[in-house]
Amino acid sequence: MTADLAAVLSTVDSWPVPTAAAAVVGPDGVLAAHGPTDRPLPLASVTKPLAVLAVLVAVEEGALELSDPADDTLIPGATLRHLLAHASGLAPERPLRSFAPGVRRVYSNVGIELAGERVEGAVGMPFASYFDQALVQPLGLRGTSLPGSPARDGLSTVDDIARVIQEVLTPQGVLHPSTIAEATTVQFPGLRGVLPGFGSQDPNDWGLGFEIRADKHPHWTGAANSPGTFGHFGQSGTMFWIDPIARVGLVALTDRDFDQWAAQAWPALSDAVLAALG
Repeated sequence: MTADLAAVLSTVDSWPVPTAAAAVVGPDGVLAAHGPTDRPLPLASVTKPLAVLAVLVAVEEGALELSDPADDTLIPGATLRHLLAHASGLAPERPLRSFAPGVRRVYSNVGIELAGERVEGAVGMPFASYFDQALVQPLGLRGTSLPGSPARDGLSTVDDIARVIQEVLTPQGVLHPSTIAEATTVQFPGLRGVLPGFGSQDPNDWGLGFEIRADKHPHWTGAANSPGTFGHFGQSGTMFWIDPIARVGLVALTDRDFDQWAAQAWPALSDAVLAALG
């Protein structure tokens, strides 16, 4: 099986990108890897689920609660939970209310940034510092940093994302298993919205920081992925998913922006990985 997975992952060498690295991860760690897996690359929106994991650490520590107001002046009625699930009604890129909370899935960078600000106020330190203390250090992530926005400015490696995937599959103490289960369960079910790069989806299911595959079509995961598959992709040509039925995760990082090449390559790789696992 390991040989089959290694052969599957080697197909990333044929992708039209300068650099590509990938790994398949099981509950006990990496099953196979290929490419420069220790090279930090810009994550773009793959930053979001990592940042949200740090937010959830703050929630577990009691610094704030998911039911806390997001910003009653800007988006009255919206909570931290709404922000993390892209259900607050905030516009994608500006601090403007586009919908009432909980009625539409609006993918919002501003919403994740606002969540980071709420954590900063609660813990009394910059979010990047808390991110380092809450996630990077406990997991021993050697190539991960957050030099800017918690919505899109993270840097990381395949090795580090693989470690995060393992922690989600087999929690070892960073977050309680019940918190991870909640984060990977649909929040505010039934909301329609646009999945960037893949158009309108009804419903457009999300957990807390994680996009949930459900029955979306088209999609960036494979046809063989279960509906419960969750993860994220980024405009910088990065993606990872975790399939809770197969109990496996896949991460692929590149240095070419998302475009049609990725919309074709990622599902094909996903299906090949799942086929190799039998």
